[in-house]
Amino acid sequence: MREVVVTGMGVISPLGVGLAAQQAALRAGVCALDVLSLFPTKYARRLRFGEVKIPNEELAGNLSVQQAGVTRTSLLALAAFEEAITHSGLHPRQLSEAGTALVGATTVGGICLTDELYRDARSQSGGSPYLAAYDCGSVNLFLQQRFQIGGIINTIHTACSSSANAIMYGARLIEQGFAQRAIVGGTDSLAKFTINGFNALHILSAGRCRPFDAARDGLNLGEGAAFLVLERAEDAAHKTIYARLSGYANTNDAYHPSSLSEAGTGPLLAMQLALQRAGLSPADIDFINAHGTGTENNDLVESRAICRLFPQVPPFASSKSNIGHTLGAAGAIEAVFGILSLYGQEVFPSLNFEQPIPETGLRPVLRHAPARLRHLMSNSFGFGGNCSSLIFSKA
Repeated sequence: MREVVVTGMGVISPLGVGLAAQQAALRAGVCALDVLSLFPTKYARRLRFGEVKIPNEELAGNLSVQQAGVTRTSLLALAAFEEAITHSGLHPRQLSEAGTALVGATTVGGICLTDELYRDARSQSGGSPYLAAYDCGSVNLFLQQRFQIGGIINTIHTACSSSANAIMYGARLIEQGFAQRAIVGGTDSLAKFTINGFNALHILSAGRCRPFDAARDGLNLGEGAAFLVLERAEDAAHKTIYARLSGYANTNDAYHPSSLSEAGTGPLLAMQLALQRAGLSPADIDFINAHGTGTENNDLVESRAICRLFPQVPPFASSKSNIGHTLGAAGAIEAVFGILSLYGQEVFPSLNFEQPIPETGLRPVLRHAPARLRHLMSNSFGFGGNCSSLIFSKA
């Protein structure tokens, strides 16, 4: 089996633009959850969100995007994608090779422009510049056309585990010889569709989310994007290797459309199978980047699954306390955060925590600190019981 390594990363989140901004904010324990300033919704000041504080016009200008109909979802993806390929030192010629794959994930995609499309449908007879953006693969089609990517292109939509699964899919393409390198990740922007939908589920917090806290009362929606460049280890001998993707697994407990089984069967199996693939035992995991949404069901279930698997629970934290739940982008953004932690040999704190969940008594890491990390697990558990775990190891 080919060894898959990470040679480049790019990210934009409510913490800022680029890897350096993320690392500085995570070290400082910055919570970017606040009222909305750029997005029109009646919930703008009632709830807290993780918003990237850059207007669309400014994003488009910074990225030299001039064509009409490019969504905020695609602009965020472009910002992260450009940093990732620059970080990895990929050249345009390499992007256009048949051995370069692109696997992106999103849940919102172009439906962030539903209002604009509806307005055009009522007032125009000649179509709308937003129509093409409604395709489920519109983000990746935009990136493929802009960079002339020559290999396999795919879009994954498995709710909150989407971009974790994109990372797995890219790794499998490399391992099975279908790609020499894969640019993998995810993107999502805030949209009325998701805000109204999550509000209907009564799982949005009016305050700042408190992962693994006894008084947790819901999640905060966020937005952002992240991409990673995966390559065969033998092709990256001359590059900086930020981590090895040593294990991964996806399971589905099929318990409920929006909840995980009370026993944590799906999360437990995902973590177990990822460890098996990596050839590791639970004692080898030095840190867990937890899914940790701050909802009643999710945090209790993940806690139970962790306790069932780990005789001694390793240090863990949830970066959703910094930026909120970025849905289809969450797995990739959190993978980048985890790799920053692994490469820098440090742990970043979970925020807004006071008292542990009584049933498990687990306490996340609450302070930034240096740490000796060899293997780090990153969890992404989605609606429909779609559960994914990634293991990154020190290069």
